[in-house]
Amino acid sequence: MTSDTRRDPYLSALGLTDWQYRAGGPLDTKPAPETDSRPAPPDAGEAAPDGMNWDELEAYLARRDHRGANRPVFGVGARDAQVLIVGEAPGANEDAQGVPFVGRAGKLLDRMLFAIDCSRATNVYITNICKFRPPDNRDPTPDEVAADWPILERQIDLMAPRLVVAVGRVAAQTLLDCQTPLGKLRGRLHRYPRRDLDVLVTYHPAFLLRSPQQKSKAWVDLKMIARHIRNPGR
Repeated sequence: MTSDTRRDPYLSALGLTDWQYRAGGPLDTKPAPETDSRPAPPDAGEAAPDGMNWDELEAYLARRDHRGANRPVFGVGARDAQVLIVGEAPGANEDAQGVPFVGRAGKLLDRMLFAIDCSRATNVYITNICKFRPPDNRDPTPDEVAADWPILERQIDLMAPRLVVAVGRVAAQTLLDCQTPLGKLRGRLHRYPRRDLDVLVTYHPAFLLRSPQQKSKAWVDLKMIARHIRNPGR
C-alpha cells in the first residue's frame, strides 16, 4: 500500500480531493503586579529554567502555581523535531489529560499533520505558550503569559527547531509581539523576535471545526510547512 493510499482517509476527513481542500496580547514583559493571583515565584534557591534539561524543566513546571488548573500541560512529541507547534493554552480536555491538543481539535491537527508526513510521534513537538488552563477557557492574561514564557523559551533552546508554527490568533500575536490580525499574518514566514528562527502562522484546529470553509487556507499553510522543512533556505 502506497503512502498516498494510506493517506486518503485522512485527506477525505479533511475535505481534500487530490491533495486540495474542497471549498465547503502580545507578551507583556513588565513584572506582574503584586496581587494574590500572581503566579508564585520559584522556591527560594531554586534555579531558573535557563540551563535545565527536559526532565528538570518539566519537574520545575510541576512545582509552579497551577493557577486553578488541575495539572500542567508541558508538551508532547519528538523533542529533536524540526517543527515546534505552539498554541495559546490548554483547554478542558488538555487540563484533564495533561497533554496538549487532544479531543476533536487535537485529532484534526493530527490528521492535518499526517497529510504532510508529520506526526507528534516522530517529527513534531507540540506545546502551548501557557502551560496551565485559564479559567473558563478564556484567553491567557499577560501575567499568565509572562509566568510561563521562560519555560517555552527553554523548550525552544533545547529543541533548536527549524520552524515554529503558531496556531491561532493569541499564539501568533504573542510569539511575534504584535497586534496584527491573524488573517494578515498568514501566508508568509516571519522571524521570531530576538531569534534566528522562522515562524509560520495558521488557524487553530478548533477554529477550523467551527469554520470548515477555512480549511482550504489551512491546507495552503500546511504545504508551506512541508516545503520549508524540505527547503529551509527558502
